[in-house]
Amino acid sequence: MSTSSLLGSLLGNSSSSVNLTQILEAALGASSPGIDVNGAVSAAVTAAQAPEQAWQNQETSLQNQSSALSQLQSVATSLDSDMQSLNSLTGPLSASTVTSSNSSIITGSAASGTAPGNYVVVVNSLATPDSWSSSTMASDTAALPAGTVTITTANGPATITTGSGVNTLDDLASSINGDNLGVTASVITDATGARLSIVSSTSGSASDFTVSSSTSPSFGFSEAVQGQNASLTVNGLSISSATNTVTGAVPGVSLNLYSTSSSPVTLTVSPNTTQITNAINQFVSDYNSLISSVNAQFAYTPGSGQGILATDPTVRNLQTALQQSVGYTYSPSSGTTTMPNLSSLGITVNSDGTLSVNNSTLSSALQNNFSDVQSFFQGTSQNGFANALDQQLTSFTSPGSGAFTVDLQSISSQISDYKTDITNFQTNVIQPLQTQLQAEYSKAEIALQQLPSELRNVDAELGINTSSSNG
Repeated sequence: MSTSSLLGSLLGNSSSSVNLTQILEAALGASSPGIDVNGAVSAAVTAAQAPEQAWQNQETSLQNQSSALSQLQSVATSLDSDMQSLNSLTGPLSASTVTSSNSSIITGSAASGTAPGNYVVVVNSLATPDSWSSSTMASDTAALPAGTVTITTANGPATITTGSGVNTLDDLASSINGDNLGVTASVITDATGARLSIVSSTSGSASDFTVSSSTSPSFGFSEAVQGQNASLTVNGLSISSATNTVTGAVPGVSLNLYSTSSSPVTLTVSPNTTQITNAINQFVSDYNSLISSVNAQFAYTPGSGQGILATDPTVRNLQTALQQSVGYTYSPSSGTTTMPNLSSLGITVNSDGTLSVNNSTLSSALQNNFSDVQSFFQGTSQNGFANALDQQLTSFTSPGSGAFTVDLQSISSQISDYKTDITNFQTNVIQPLQTQLQAEYSKAEIALQQLPSELRNVDAELGINTSSSNG
C-alpha cells in the first residue's frame, strides 16, 4: 500500500472539519515522526480568533476614547466651576477688603458683598476683663491658711475650702481652673513673693465677678482691674462693645481693636482686587487648558494622524462653543459700559485660540471701572458673560443629560457589547473548537505512532522481506 493511500485511510476516521494532511505529511517528513499536538492546536485556535482580535482592538479604541473624553470633561467642569464662581453674588467679584490708615490701632475684615465706603474711627478705650489679685504669700508652695475662698460670677457663687487638700497657691489655682467658673487663675511670682491672679474669661463690663475669703490668719483678695467695654466712635457715632472684636458698627465689617487712638483712623472698604484678579486669571488658565486639549484632537501628526476624538461630534461642538464664547459682547439694558468684551478687560485671543491677560490693563479696569467689570461678568441679574459660558459648558458637563454624559454612556454601551461578543465567541466557538482539535490532533498523533507497524504489515502482505533487505 502506498504512503498516500495509508494517509487517506488514517484521515478517513478524522472529522471533516479538520484537515490533517499537511500536519501528517510534515510529521512523516520529520527526523522523529510525530505531531506537536499543543502547538498545532494553539496555531489553529489563534487563526480562528481573528474576529475576536478585531473586537478587542475596537474595545481598546473605545476605552481610549472614553478616557480622553473623561479628561476633557474634567477640564470643562473646572472651567464651568470658574464661571459659576464669577457669576455668584457671594463669589470673588463680591469679595471686599478693608484698609486701615493705622493698622496698629485698628484693622477690619469685610464679608462678601459689603458695600464700598470710608469710615472714620476713634478708639477711646479697649475692652478689658475683670481681674482680682490675692494677698502676697512667701512662695507659690507656702501653706495657705485654713478657710474658704468664694468666687461669685453671673452663674452664682462657688466656694473652695483651703487648708484641706488645697494647701498652696498652686493648689488653689488648679482647683479654680478645674471648676469651669468662667475665670482663669494663675500664680504670679516676683521679688515680693507669690500672688494668685484671677481673670475673667470674657471681657467687658458684664465680665465682673467678686472674690471673697474667710481664712485665719487673713488671706484676702482685691480687684485689680474692673471689666469695661470698648468705647469708640465710627463716623461720629458712639459704639460700645464687650470685646475688642466689634461687629455691627460698620455693616458687613468686623473691626479688630488693638490700641486707643489719639487721632482718627480711616478705614476704607473696597473690592478685593487681588482675589478678583486671581479668579479671572484662573478662568483664563482653565479656558486655555480646555481649548488646547480640544484643539490637540484635530491637529495632524505625521505617522499618527489626528487625535482619537477627531471624529467625535461632542468634541467638535465643544470647540465651536468655546471659540464663539470669547466673542461675547455685553450690552447693558440701559446706559453704556466701558467693559463690553474680554478685550476691554485686557484679555485677548491668540492665534491658537488660547487667551492672554494683560494684568496692567485688567488692574486699571478693576481700579477705575469695577462696576463695569462686574456687570460684564454678571450682567444686571446674573445674565452676563459668566452665565453665558456657564450655560454653554453645562450643556456638555451636566451629569444627567450633558453631551459628555450621553457620549460616555454610548461608548460604555458599545464596550459592553464587545465584551459580550468576545465572551460568547470564546464560550460558543473557541472553547468547543479547542476541545475538538485537541481530540482530533491527539487521534492523528496516535495513528502516526502506529504507522511503522502498519507499514511492516503491508510489506509482509506483499512478500517483501524487510529483514533480509536490511541485512
